[in-house]
Amino acid sequence: MPRTAPPRTAPPRTAPPRTAPARTVPARTVPARTAALAAATAACAALAVLPLTASAAPTAGLSCDVSYAVNDWGGGFTANLTITDTGTTAINGWTLGYAYTGNQALQNGWNGTWTQTGQAVTVTNPGYAPTINPGASYTTSANFAYSGANTAPTTFTVNGTPCGPQSSPSPSPTPTTTPTTTPTPPPSGPAPAVHVSGSTLAKADGTPIALHGVNRSGAEFMCVQGHGIFDGPADQASVTAMKAWRVNAVRVPLNEDCWLGHSNVDPAYAGPAYIDAVRGYVDLLHRNGLVAVLDLHWTDGAYTGPSAGCSDANATCQKPMPDAAGALPFWTSVAQTFKGDDATVFDLFNEPYPSRATGSEASGWACWRDGGSCPGIGFQVAGMQAMVDAVRSTGADNVLMLGGQEYANDLTQWAAYQPADPLHNLAASWHSYNFNTCSTGSCWDAQIGPLTAHIPVVTGELGENDCAHGYLDSLLPWLDQHGVSYLAWAWNTWDCRSGPALISSYDGTPTAFGAGYRAHLAGG
Repeated sequence: MPRTAPPRTAPPRTAPPRTAPARTVPARTVPARTAALAAATAACAALAVLPLTASAAPTAGLSCDVSYAVNDWGGGFTANLTITDTGTTAINGWTLGYAYTGNQALQNGWNGTWTQTGQAVTVTNPGYAPTINPGASYTTSANFAYSGANTAPTTFTVNGTPCGPQSSPSPSPTPTTTPTTTPTPPPSGPAPAVHVSGSTLAKADGTPIALHGVNRSGAEFMCVQGHGIFDGPADQASVTAMKAWRVNAVRVPLNEDCWLGHSNVDPAYAGPAYIDAVRGYVDLLHRNGLVAVLDLHWTDGAYTGPSAGCSDANATCQKPMPDAAGALPFWTSVAQTFKGDDATVFDLFNEPYPSRATGSEASGWACWRDGGSCPGIGFQVAGMQAMVDAVRSTGADNVLMLGGQEYANDLTQWAAYQPADPLHNLAASWHSYNFNTCSTGSCWDAQIGPLTAHIPVVTGELGENDCAHGYLDSLLPWLDQHGVSYLAWAWNTWDCRSGPALISSYDGTPTAFGAGYRAHLAGG
């Protein structure tokens, strides 16, 4: 479905995160947000990694706090360290240092470059987040193994300057104690590999699996608008909050220009920096047992026809179809990056609407499948068949999701125009909102129900624009009854009164809309 909101501009950001073509009323717009992010700047270089025992000169004028908290499951734990700039000038490039007193051994880290020498641990900023602004914080996390005591460190430095600490004690597992509340589950991986089995998705052992998850918006717009890569945290704490809702999958929208490192994107947020950040986040999701769905959301190609979201040829809004010049190299690269990782699903293009450009449903579906020169679209289109072929040419066997027409709400001709896949590993992607044309039980029965008998259907996005959950209360039971997977839009903190937002805080505090979704998952 169309997106009516323009792209965000420089902070304070008052424009919503998703730009889009004009919609029929009522339109779904994504709300304004005013919270300032600690966005990275391209000119800052990461400092060299220094062991804690090295004599690093303190940075003059630096004022900071470091909080340390763990999620300990006995024999292993996740350490979450949050650096806060308590001064009046930004920290430009940072190295965090601390030491353990026991045998804690680093396994892997994210949102920073982690190293360990003996008991000393250092973390340097990732290339996409070198700056922490005054009053802002940044969280970096890692997994450790240990035996015996797991005593929290008491001394931290940032760029050689003592900071904090604000440490939370490391709890020891107490198997004889009966908790009064159910604790948040610890990281549990690996995520299940999935494939198509008849009309369902299945795990490697053939057990059917339904994806019940959320969309994590941000990586499609932050980079191209010069603000960073992720909108909000992409750390263990935020994923733990998701897991508390009992989700098993997260859809991550991506930007073509940022992945390919085009010149219109700040290099700090493009090319290798962007790819590494996305890969790191997917790894984090997988370590927590979550399936990742990577979605090509914004693409190149100048389009000013019906329902155009922008006139920009760059990937700054939703286009009716992706461009062949960018989308095919994009999917070739993504497939090469995640080949062999069948816990990652590829959603080939977010919300096609070619029939609005070509002038008819039949010509729209032909453009959808075959691409090339499509009436009304002034660039060479990457059709679904070409994108399937691009992925398969790399040897990647990942499940591929293909959204239908009318912003993925129309699947009526999906089966008739289904591309050929030698691996028969395709799923139909359907988007469902209360303002869509197909938003009633009778339409679902007529248009979606018959397809579920032959092909897996994944509701890649669902929601409503009234900050309530009346639409979900009808839709979700129907999806469960028909074995349809679903991922709600969106795990972001914008104002849900003007767009579907599940949470008001990244600790998982739900909006009224999110409360309905969380309650459904809890009862499932």
